[in-house]
Amino acid sequence: MTTNEYSQQQLAAQPIGHWAREAANLVIGGLRTALAEEHLTQPHWWTLNHIAGAPGEWTREALTAKLSPYDDQHTDFEAVYADLTTRDWLTETDHRLTLTEAGEAGRLRAHTRNAKVHAAMRQGIDDATYAATINTLRHLVANLGGNGDLPA
Repeated sequence: MTTNEYSQQQLAAQPIGHWAREAANLVIGGLRTALAEEHLTQPHWWTLNHIAGAPGEWTREALTAKLSPYDDQHTDFEAVYADLTTRDWLTETDHRLTLTEAGEAGRLRAHTRNAKVHAAMRQGIDDATYAATINTLRHLVANLGGNGDLPA
């Protein structure tokens, strides 16, 4: 895909809110569509990745507290845990969560689907340009009173 070229003056006059919202809607929509192919939501995806990154360390309460600030759909995380347990993707021992072999396989399938969305999004954008964009957005957030730090 190609886009038209514009002068720096034309680009600098553009409304950042429009472009940030448009980009966010398309990225999030693409990721949600990719995850839905695996019958997952974003909270499922976050849950799988956090547990995979620290097997046997997360409790439901701690993981829910960690993920809730990123959730714009007011997800019932207990329902997410129940769904993943019913699928035999998640086990719980001594209140600690671990992915099963099937859960890790599902997570990897979803990762492959998400990677395609990320590759499409980054087409024609090198790492330096992408990093500069993220850094600019971080500064905009901080300038407006938000947290410009990278997520932990």
